[in-house]
Amino acid sequence: MIIAAAQTIPSKHNLGRNLDDHYRFVNMAADHGAQLIIFPEMSLTGYEREAARDLSLSPNDQRLAPLRLLAKKRNIIILAGAPILLESGLHIGMFILKPDHTEMIYTKQYLHEGEENYFVPGLLTEVFIDLENERMSPAICADITHPEHPARAASNNSRLYLASIFYTPSGIDQGISDLGSYAKILKMNVLMSNFGGASYSLASGGKSAFWQNNGEMVGGFEGAGEGILIVERNDMQWRSTVYTTF
Repeated sequence: MIIAAAQTIPSKHNLGRNLDDHYRFVNMAADHGAQLIIFPEMSLTGYEREAARDLSLSPNDQRLAPLRLLAKKRNIIILAGAPILLESGLHIGMFILKPDHTEMIYTKQYLHEGEENYFVPGLLTEVFIDLENERMSPAICADITHPEHPARAASNNSRLYLASIFYTPSGIDQGISDLGSYAKILKMNVLMSNFGGASYSLASGGKSAFWQNNGEMVGGFEGAGEGILIVERNDMQWRSTVYTTF
């Protein structure tokens, strides 16, 4: 199994440029054999609150057609974030695009303080991704601050917890500590993707990383900047490589 976390720097209010970045990172990951790639929180638009409704996407949004085709062409599952407008309201969400053209949407279940002024929380329903007969569970940012969220994933037999976040330099070390603890206590592997540069006038802490299910960090970014983290399992052993872009 080979999986990847993209560490990207979003362009403000520029879906086209952000999509171009997604194509570039997906191709880079697929060139290294990745079967799945996860992007940061609201990666397609950048983290936005006030402008989120205007920037929002919808289920089966035609603007994502090239990204869906790329998932099929490169045989890779793509987890890309955006504000998503559903009948239930405006959500911080994640598109899960599969090579077979099926699409799932995960919505952030626990909002960060202030987000409730613009978004509604997702329902406490489970979304699972299957890869090589293993179950995986997605999470978005503040979800990981609620231990019951990863605990539910573990209780549903997920072997990999996929965290899409936007953490600043002041918060990322706590996020890393939390995710490492979940990996150890819940016996789940954990892959985390964070922005590598500013969004919403806030710096990003970067440090996208992977932990194996004993709590050990296998590898990750040292800080901010763009690139991908490739994680590969052979004979139950994990190894990782960071590829930076300039």
